[in-house]
Amino acid sequence: MGKVKVGIIGAGRIGKIHADHLMKMNEVEVVAMSDIFCGPELQTWCSARNIERIYANSDDLIGSPDIDAVFICSSTDTHVPLIEQAAQAGKHVFCEKPVSMDLASTGRALEAVRQAGIQLQVGFNRRFDHNFMRLREHVQNGTIGDPHVIKITSRDPSPPHPDYVKVSGGIFMDMMIHDFDMARFISGSEIEEVYATGNVLINPLFSQYGDVDTAIVTLRFANGALGFIDNSRQAVYGYDQRVEVFGSQGNASVTNDYPNTVVISTAEGVTRDKPLHFFLERYEQAYRDEVHAFIESILNQTPLSVNGNDGLQAERAALAAKWSLHYGRPVRLDEIHGLSE
Repeated sequence: MGKVKVGIIGAGRIGKIHADHLMKMNEVEVVAMSDIFCGPELQTWCSARNIERIYANSDDLIGSPDIDAVFICSSTDTHVPLIEQAAQAGKHVFCEKPVSMDLASTGRALEAVRQAGIQLQVGFNRRFDHNFMRLREHVQNGTIGDPHVIKITSRDPSPPHPDYVKVSGGIFMDMMIHDFDMARFISGSEIEEVYATGNVLINPLFSQYGDVDTAIVTLRFANGALGFIDNSRQAVYGYDQRVEVFGSQGNASVTNDYPNTVVISTAEGVTRDKPLHFFLERYEQAYRDEVHAFIESILNQTPLSVNGNDGLQAERAALAAKWSLHYGRPVRLDEIHGLSE
């Protein structure tokens, strides 16, 4: 095929980021955007990028015969119906995480994708970070032997807006879901059991929605390895993203990214700049590379780096963590359907 013609549903921050990255690719033409708030601001933004078509109704975008692929960047509650609709129309789909907050709904979306024979990539951008990819290579090629312990730290610089908290699905589904996927990606093994604990230590607002702002989860993997994830909604020193894998033959780790590598040592102490403050800075390269990988999979008809099943497995772990926190005990992932009922 020639250029992949793309339509983007959801013109918020992440939708615009994907649009800007896609428009830098010679193999892509962004032909349309859709958003329920398609006012003058969006029209000006699209005009500056020569995106001629703006739809208030996503049905019109998905129904456009010239569109090959759809990016779903709208709210989570719209993901499954949009995936089903796009699949029925024969459009490839890139969908932001999570696919849904309900395993049955996600399963329905994946079945629609399977029946239509289209590609579905889920937006776990951290898999494409050059640091984490290199770490995974060392784990997979046996540099550190058999992995025994995987430790993941993920802390945001500041809490999300209250309006977002009440619809986010909670810390496990909104935030730690990236870390569950990273744990599977790095270990090369499925998560079998989680044990979660958490508390409200930053803002009482979270408790109003049955959520926590600080959480720790331990993991058991099918290959016998153990895992540990810690999340916080507020790290005052910046965006804290680290991974360590301890194995039978050594250790491998990824530390934070910094604006520069300068370290100043004086009689008063040793200092350096804080970590990059925001996820858009930290993962700019990863966001670019994930959309490139999606387009390449369409053009070359090759398997995706992260597919719908990866989205499903991360959701299973997130729901297990939710129920573990609720019941105060470890929860196996194969229990989830019974607990959800």
